[in-house]
Amino acid sequence: MKKVELQVYAISHSITQTQSYAVVLEEVNGIRKIPIVIGAFEAQAIAVALERMKPPRPLTHDLMKNVMLAFSIDLHEVIIYDLQEAVFYSKMICSNEHDTLEIDSRTSDALALAVRFGCPIYTYESIMDAAGVIMEADGEKPIQEKIENTPATDVGQSDLHSLSTEELQTLLEEVLEQEDYIKAIAIRDEIERRKTS
Repeated sequence: MKKVELQVYAISHSITQTQSYAVVLEEVNGIRKIPIVIGAFEAQAIAVALERMKPPRPLTHDLMKNVMLAFSIDLHEVIIYDLQEAVFYSKMICSNEHDTLEIDSRTSDALALAVRFGCPIYTYESIMDAAGVIMEADGEKPIQEKIENTPATDVGQSDLHSLSTEELQTLLEEVLEQEDYIKAIAIRDEIERRKTS
């Protein structure tokens, strides 16, 4: 089967499920996208790695990467290989000096590790046909350059605009202490927007 390479395009609140997020994977050199519902923890883990943030303590996926590296295990690629009843199934292709292994994984965890290792993400054409959607081009860049639709805090994104820069800095420190990196990214982006305008 022909593999299709994907990249993380966006992370946003899931419209269909509360307390969940959707990670949108985009076909490399294509126009199709796959939205996958994931938990808040996994969304945060993916966002932290893509934004190259350094948490004060390792997150679970950072720990997993550190353990893998300590035992000379490399992650070569992630393959989303099946879709059943709206659940995506993934495997990680890993190797050490002796073996190459396929390890079954939840898709959200595999994606969180893929962005940490910088390895490619693939799926098959049949899954793109079943779950892929074509979204209107809006000129937005992939998530490696911008994370969109992230929540700020209990206050909404529009409320960030009403806060002073000093209040935003204080809020940023608070959410970083709580290790809520998705909210921190939204606040940081608002501060950066003000600096450039």
